[in-house]
Amino acid sequence: MGVYRVLNTVTGKSLVASSTNLPAIFNRHRAQLRLGLHPDRGLQKDWNELGSEAFEFEVLDTLAPPDEPGYDPSGDLSVLEQLWIAKLSLVADQAYSTKPKRAS
Repeated sequence: MGVYRVLNTVTGKSLVASSTNLPAIFNRHRAQLRLGLHPDRGLQKDWNELGSEAFEFEVLDTLAPPDEPGYDPSGDLSVLEQLWIAKLSLVADQAYSTKPKRAS
């Protein structure tokens, strides 16, 4: 689990989010984009116009869960995600707007 980015290498726009299952969320994004069903219409439009080769999927940071029963990582992932958004200095015109739902 951790924070990831879908980067448009042509425009520099990014989608930064977190997930408890990084491989699954990357698969979900790619499938939605290939099918034209991604919830972020701006990202889908750019994918359609520029093609898959214009995008990079990358893990920015990972979170190792503590060994405590019932641990809910959502709060820690949210903080980590906000730290990365700040670190990357993403402003509205550099970020895709619709945050995807986390993979379970």
